[in-house]
Amino acid sequence: MSDSSSQSPPDVSTGKDRRPLIAFTWLWVGAPLAYGLYELIRKATQLFTG
Repeated sequence: MSDSSSQSPPDVSTGKDRRPLIAFTWLWVGAPLAYGLYELIRKATQLFTG
């Protein structure tokens, strides 16, 4: 049996840093989501306050 604890994750073995891609992806999804929530709150406030 081989010891699997000595193996490194695929990202580390290739030497590529994926943090910029992950940050970009969060912005790609998070920016429209934040805008949508802002609009939802704004319109709900108008609806219930008159």
